[in-house]
Amino acid sequence: MSLSILSFYEGDAGVKWLFYFCSLILNRQIVTQEHTRSGYFFLILILGALTALAPFSIDMYLPSFPAIAKDFGVEQARVGLSLSSFFIGISAGQLLYGPLLDRFGRKTPLILGLLVYIVASLGCVYAGTLNSLVILRFIQALGSCAATVASVAMVRDLFPVKENARVFALLMLVVGASPMLAPTIGGYAAAAFHWHAVFIVLGAIGLLLLLATILWLPESYKPDTTLSLKPGPIIQSFWTVATTPQFYTYAFTGAIAFSGLFAYVSGSPQVFMDVYHLDGKTYGWIFAGLSIGFIGCSQVNSILLKRYESKQIVPVALSLQGLIAVVMAVGAWNNWLGLTSLLVLLFFFLCCMGFINPNTAALCLAPFTKNAGTASALMGALQMGIGALAATVVSLYDTHNAVPLAFTMCGSSLLAIAALFSGRRQIKTTVAADKGSAVLSH
Repeated sequence: MSLSILSFYEGDAGVKWLFYFCSLILNRQIVTQEHTRSGYFFLILILGALTALAPFSIDMYLPSFPAIAKDFGVEQARVGLSLSSFFIGISAGQLLYGPLLDRFGRKTPLILGLLVYIVASLGCVYAGTLNSLVILRFIQALGSCAATVASVAMVRDLFPVKENARVFALLMLVVGASPMLAPTIGGYAAAAFHWHAVFIVLGAIGLLLLLATILWLPESYKPDTTLSLKPGPIIQSFWTVATTPQFYTYAFTGAIAFSGLFAYVSGSPQVFMDVYHLDGKTYGWIFAGLSIGFIGCSQVNSILLKRYESKQIVPVALSLQGLIAVVMAVGAWNNWLGLTSLLVLLFFFLCCMGFINPNTAALCLAPFTKNAGTASALMGALQMGIGALAATVVSLYDTHNAVPLAFTMCGSSLLAIAALFSGRRQIKTTVAADKGSAVLSH
């Protein structure tokens, strides 16, 4: 899909002129890598907010699942399809924006993406059917993806290489706060003003980010008009990355394992609010509390990397996650899981994810220097695409128990183990992951 869009950009002069016209309006200038202290933190604040836009868009409306299902007259599990479509949109957008950011500079695609996001958010407010909400969430994801991809690229542009690790660490703290804040805010907004208010808030956030981007975010990259957006060169670049054994081993291992988190995000509203009869506010607090496991262990990972390599940490964490997932699946099948036991298992499952995700990301990017951007985009697309599949599987079953969620999470863990041990046989020499990257790539 994304390649056909890129081909359209290559051949349509009107679209090119739209990009260049926006560039002229901005009267942008390429900035140096020197900043005042106040400007330094202000840039990080804007880039962090851009990075957190997609996670906020995912987490904030989760407590509204019962209200949306009631309004549209569908089973609550079916509302998860709007989450799956968002994941698919992010997956497609990962491949779309990389070439556009290099061809037209950073700010112009970012501004157009934010405009798409704002319009789609307002469209979600007036969605009259579940199908229309699913489509609008896909479009909203395409817009939010511009913020995610552009913010990462601009960190590399605006800050010296030696500062990148610290900057990315600060950005990841902002992203890590999203699952703690967004569901709680969304729960209270929906309870006070109905679920439509959630998308009004998201649209307002998009508008604020648009204004901040236009007024204060500097252009960091000169457009490369020689870059081709034709499908051939793009496909060749992706193929070179995809056929590297170390990349596909750890990219698929990480993406399949991470899909368990997508299953949890998609299935948890039904499990907690339908099966265990918790209200939206309580669910938001539980979601926030469980996220501490993932966030905390991703930071503990940086300490472990002082003594162990990423390739040593991944199989241990993945094996523990698989064991936890098997216990959860058996418990759910036999109806042994109370709320407390389920919360404990989910917490430790997410703890393992905090070790798996940053290390597999670092390992699959380690072999690349020239094609690092392409590798990053492909890794993100795989992660979101497989995650969307897992979220869809959970959404298709309305069994009023935790079985679909537990079995999907168990299946993702066991498949990830199989991918790791089968793929490692094809790697002749493992390129060591940079420890800074392993800490930050989550």
